[in-house]
Formats: sequence, C-alpha cells, structure tokens
Amino acid sequence: MAEILTASRSHDVALQGAILLYGRSIGDFSYATAHRIEPDGNTGRPVIGAGTPFNRLALIHAVRQVAEASLPKGEFLTPNVLSISPAAVTWWCPADRRRVFFNCKELGERSAVVPHPALVFQASHTGFRVFALPGEERPVPATVLYEPPYFNTWDNGKICIGSAHVPKLIDVASVAGWESGFFNSAFTHPNHGGQRVKYKRGAYAFWKDMLDRKFPNYPSQVLIPMKRTLADLIAGKLDN
Repeated sequence: MAEILTASRSHDVALQGAILLYGRSIGDFSYATAHRIEPDGNTGRPVIGAGTPFNRLALIHAVRQVAEASLPKGEFLTPNVLSISPAAVTWWCPADRRRVFFNCKELGERSAVVPHPALVFQASHTGFRVFALPGEERPVPATVLYEPPYFNTWDNGKICIGSAHVPKLIDVASVAGWESGFFNSAFTHPNHGGQRVKYKRGAYAFWKDMLDRKFPNYPSQVLIPMKRTLADLIAGKLDN
C-alpha cells in the first residue's frame, strides 16, 4: 500500500524517489526496492508508488550521488579553523579574556570577564566539544589536548548544551554561533567524570577565585593533560 509522505523541498530540490530496505532485523538489510514518488489522485500529496527490485549497481550509484551532494561546498577557511569534514568542524581560540556566567548555589548568580586558556572546539554530528591548551601557539596534529576547565562538561570534552542556543548547521560560517552559545550560557555544575582542574580546594574554589579576579592571567598550572591529541580528535577517535 502506498504511504502518504510530506513533501521535502529545498530550493530546486524536490522529492523524487524512495528506497525501501528489507531484512530480518533492524540494521540487517538483504533486499531493496526503488519507488517513484507520485501525486495522490485525491489530495495531490506525494505518495510512494509501486516498486522494482534495486540491483547492486543501481544502489551504489544512488548512494554515491547522495554522498557527493552532501560533501561540503567550497568555503573560505579563516585562520582559526583546524579541520573541516562532512561530519565536523574543528577550530581553536587563542587565550583571551572573556565573560563567563555562573548560576549555582555554591557560587550564586555571578558574571565577570576573566582570562581563559587557548581552546579547541569541535562541532559535529556526535555533539559539541571543548578542550584547553596551555600554550599560545596554533595547535598542530601532535598537540596534546587538556581537560576543559569548565562546568557543564563531560569526559572527552563533551559539552552539556542544555538550554544554550547553538546553530543547527555544522559549517565554517556557524563557528561564531557555536562559540557564542558556549560562552553566553550559564555554568551551573561540574558534571560527573574525571577531574577538570587541578586546584587544591576544588573546582568551586577555583572559579570563585577566578570570578574574584585573583588571577591576572590564566593559571595554566591548573590544566590537566589528556592522553589524546588534536589528531585523535580530528580522526574521531574520542568517540571510540
């Protein structure tokens, strides 16, 4: 039976066909059929028409066309961009002074402009990540990543986005929006996982001292090195 679909159009792209996959279980496919999309005679809405067996060459051709069309188009790469792929954009921010926001019972509702270390960000289909760097140089593949010294982060640099406003797109043009979503959201609590800062009185005390402006520059001695490099991040090895 034909199934009514919602039309999907973007600029000059329109719904043209459908591929139905068959198998004994989810993710175990052994047969496919190709279907034309036809207008319903009563409503005019697109429906899946009769299908024909999809041979191996036709399936490979269809997948290859979609894969090529989904590759990133040519983009101007600003100096802060470290890597771009179909799945992720990775960039860095030099050490700087930026405003932070806190909203938790231990620190109260506070905001201040404080020093930050150099940072590496990655926005990808598997999430949003941040890492710290102790130096000032632009990182290279062999550069060791450090734990992000921030609340609302998980292990392997994962950021708990929560109510932060971040872009829907993952591309070079959206980098500023991802950064803004991170820095303009309130830090509320340290997440479970490994230690994020090496400070004798703990993470809350560290950020209280930061908010009280006790450090004219970022104290790089509090940063904790990871057993991961920038090359690992770009290669997607932090997801393993």
